[in-house]
Amino acid sequence: MSLDKETQILDELMEKIASKKFSAGEKLPSENKLADRYGVPRMTVRAALTKLEERGYIYSKQGKGRFLKEESTQIQLHLTGKISFTEKMEQAGYDLETRLISCEKIRYDEKIYKSLACGSGDSVYKVSRSRFIGGQPMAIHKSFVSEKMFPEIKTEGPDIRSMFAYYRKHGHTEFANNKTLLSISFPTSTEQQLLQCKSMVPLIMVESDCIDAATGDVLEHTKILYRSDKFKYDITMD
Repeated sequence: MSLDKETQILDELMEKIASKKFSAGEKLPSENKLADRYGVPRMTVRAALTKLEERGYIYSKQGKGRFLKEESTQIQLHLTGKISFTEKMEQAGYDLETRLISCEKIRYDEKIYKSLACGSGDSVYKVSRSRFIGGQPMAIHKSFVSEKMFPEIKTEGPDIRSMFAYYRKHGHTEFANNKTLLSISFPTSTEQQLLQCKSMVPLIMVESDCIDAATGDVLEHTKILYRSDKFKYDITMD
């Protein structure tokens, strides 16, 4: 019975948030008030509110209660195209900041190595970067690049902020994707820290291979993790 009531409380609060019956920054009813309203123990109400907080809808202030989060910045983002994330954000006028997480050689991974046309004896490096817009972490970009395609990637990788700019510097000027895969995942503890999100905030993962449009060579295999509560998605082909 408690689980059914917990679900009812959670669903009704989410419906009120979605229909904007609560304003951003507004304090939610207390655990005691909700317990009286639904005729349940405070523990049941607390469990529902905890789930709401884990999903990123509300936040707690110790000794003051729970409040509705400010409305997130929604960003129009094309998941397909021929220009980089950096260029898309700059064209749209967003205040983008890129921070290097790491540049490191990876262990053999059959899927990634196959995408890059590499053998098990080749070296592949992962260049990971955090993306911030308006000071808020929005995405994690992981670019997998083969050393045989870019022999200086080990030393040049830590200075890369835009992969497309790096490729242009090395003579590749036009880009295309051979396929783009979209899936949902939940953040690891490390990703929670980098994206400043709770464990139950879904992440949208986009995987693709960036190729040189002129030669057909695969330049990188890419995995991008987007906070689902920070973007609206336009997947129109262009």
